[in-house]
This record gives sequence, C-alpha cells and structure tokens, in this order.
Amino acid sequence: MKKNYKEYLNQITTFVFDVDGVFTDGSVLITDTGEMLRKMNVKDGYALKTALIKGYNVCIISGGTNEGVRSRLKGLGVTDIYLGAHHKTEPLEEYLDIYDIKPENVLYMGDDVPDIPPMKMIQLATCPQNAVAEVKVIADYVSHKNGGEGCVRDIIEQVLKVRGDWDSNFSAKND
Repeated sequence: MKKNYKEYLNQITTFVFDVDGVFTDGSVLITDTGEMLRKMNVKDGYALKTALIKGYNVCIISGGTNEGVRSRLKGLGVTDIYLGAHHKTEPLEEYLDIYDIKPENVLYMGDDVPDIPPMKMIQLATCPQNAVAEVKVIADYVSHKNGGEGCVRDIIEQVLKVRGDWDSNFSAKND
C-alpha cells in the first residue's frame, strides 16, 4: 500500500530536483548555432528561493550539462548542482553524506527512468503530472502540475505551509 505523502511533509528539510521535465517542460529549442535553450517557470524559481531563504537544503541532480541551467539555479541561490549525472544515486549519496542529511528528511522530484533509483533512496518521491508511467507508479505524490508549469512550486509550497514556513506576505527577491 502506498504511503500518504502528507504524513511526511513535516519531516522534509531537503529538496532534491531533476531539471529537464521538472523545472522545464522537457523541450529543448535548438538554435542555428546548436545552442540548446530551455524555459523555466518563475513561480518555481520564487518557491525555490523562498525555501533556501527559509533554511531548507536544495540540491539539483541532472543528466543535462547546460551551463545556462547552472547559471539560473545559482542565481536563485542553489549551491549544490550536479550536472552530467547519469547515475543519480552517486551524487545523491555524496550530497547526503557531505551535509549529514538523513533520507527520511528528503523529498526528490523526478520525471523519467533515471530518477527512479534516487527516488527509491529517500522518504518522499514526487513527480510532475506529465512524468513517465514508470515514475508515476513509484511516486508517493504526483503533482497536478506538469514539468515546467509549476510542479516545483506546488510541492515546495505544500512542505513550507505544513512546516509553517510559507508566508504569503514574504518576498523572495530576484526569482
């Protein structure tokens, strides 16, 4: 029987996210020069920055290698960014070890098959509405929002509200 994800929201101190298909809709626009462009949702950025300001840990683990992605996330305040990670359990284990974070305090959001192993390592596995079927089957929570359309905001806001850290009057500048 699947656990009720809401029972675990109060234990979450750490968010780990994939990028493509989570922060983005999974599309890549390729320019004439071969540059690959992605689109991210500013509402996700606002929630991410709010979580960081409120003291939550945030880690990004992506198979992609686009430095523009790193730049955007660093601009929001994320310092732990693993790009080019095709075996995502290794950077996740390293991150948890470096900061002495227990798996029961971690929420992971991914959307595709490479995200399944790390999703099985932590307390709360989540995914966007448009994740692949294999991910949806193991996810404790499937957002009503698609990747790139506010799924990151959805789950961060739920955690912060349950823990008393979401303030509608709060302003996270430069989202």
